[in-house]
Amino acid sequence: MYGLTALDGAIGARTGPGHCNKREDCHMRDHSRAWFAALAASSLLVAAPMRAQQPLESLRPRLDALAAAHRGVVGYEIVDLTTGDSIQRLGAERFPTASMIKLGVLAELFRQIHDGRVRMADTVVMRARDVEPGSGVIQYFDAPLTLTVHDAAYLMVAHSDNTASNLLIDVVGLGAVNARLDSLGLHRTRLYRKLFAADSTSFAPDSAARYGVGVTTPDEMTRLVAAIYHGRLVSPAASKRMAGVMKQQTVRTMIPRDLPADVPVANKTGSENAVRNDCGVVYAPHPFAMCVFTGENADHSWTLHNHAEMLIGTMARMVYDALNGAAP
Repeated sequence: MYGLTALDGAIGARTGPGHCNKREDCHMRDHSRAWFAALAASSLLVAAPMRAQQPLESLRPRLDALAAAHRGVVGYEIVDLTTGDSIQRLGAERFPTASMIKLGVLAELFRQIHDGRVRMADTVVMRARDVEPGSGVIQYFDAPLTLTVHDAAYLMVAHSDNTASNLLIDVVGLGAVNARLDSLGLHRTRLYRKLFAADSTSFAPDSAARYGVGVTTPDEMTRLVAAIYHGRLVSPAASKRMAGVMKQQTVRTMIPRDLPADVPVANKTGSENAVRNDCGVVYAPHPFAMCVFTGENADHSWTLHNHAEMLIGTMARMVYDALNGAAP
């Protein structure tokens, strides 16, 4: 999918000793040694003193060792929001966004609110024909259902609600979302269609068939969330409100999973069977922006021990410790 072959190695499942109940469990356990070996080896890579090297640059070999051991393709970009230093792996590579593209919808929504074309108090109506499956909660509510734009935006980001997302795409316009991304210099980031819509409804059916609902790169999506942190997306007030919505994210199994519970994280995930992504800002004393994309994953499970989700959580904690010092 990415013009790359899947990388060899594995991240092991966090399973204890004992008998494997299923062949898949045994297979995953066989790779646990590779995971722990990669983690141990990555520590050795930074044992020697590195003069005048920034914390992120010192961390890069360890992160890359974990990425190489993962059974899938891993791309990331990490930005120190205090110094501006950054590191990346496959930063310009295009990855399917899954639901992460909803951040593009959020950006255009707040642009239109800023311009007075839309108000948070405006209403949208979910009819039976609008209901879509997958993530979200309003698919289970009786139709017709009236929501404010404010509530739909919260549902789109915090609960990744597909139906609410489609209602907002109808409000702002799919073409307007892509025009906004272009205006921000994010030319490799695209929303191809509404959630769960047929590829025939897309303005780019071939790309939609290849990438799904949207596509982006680690570099571009990191720039988007960093702009929110710095108050540069639409306006300082709009950026603050967008960050506030993102801090309500209910999916905590990737970037936030291993961080201290009192550290705020403003993030947006995107997941499909072979895709697990997370992108956001960690509001630590030494803050950082981080986007990790994984694709072609061997582990398609929807459990807390999904290998890609564990990998992203481990990487986030390593970055946190490198910039802020190890915390309990």
